[in-house]
Amino acid sequence: MINDLDIITKNEADCIELGRKFSKYLSLGNTVSLEGNLGSGKTTFIKGVMLGFNYQYDVTSPTFTLVNEYLAVKKVVHIDFYREENPERWKIIGIDDYICSNNCITMIEWGNLHPDLLPDDAIFLEFKHVDENKRHIRIRK
Repeated sequence: MINDLDIITKNEADCIELGRKFSKYLSLGNTVSLEGNLGSGKTTFIKGVMLGFNYQYDVTSPTFTLVNEYLAVKKVVHIDFYREENPERWKIIGIDDYICSNNCITMIEWGNLHPDLLPDDAIFLEFKHVDENKRHIRIRK
């Protein structure tokens, strides 16, 4: 599937293209945790993933809605753990239904805030600022 990988993106377009390429390795049932500071490229990367699935609509961070669902070639559930600190609330929202489903790919921004909610086979992406435009992205299984 996906081995450990370290990549430097030079700009937003590079980050989107990396997401598009990454989408080719995703299967229904995968859970991806995207971790990194604000503005480090998590949502931009997901925009690229969605382009890889021929999704032509707006992709936005679910910081306030908590969950966005995108119906494309493959259904993607885009979750943001940032604003909801209570893991029990995530269980009420149905986090287990998403991550245990083979009907969607679950992509979780700020997954590191609730590591106990992530499945053992989650894929982890770490985003770090290198400078204003460059990002260091580490992919690990």
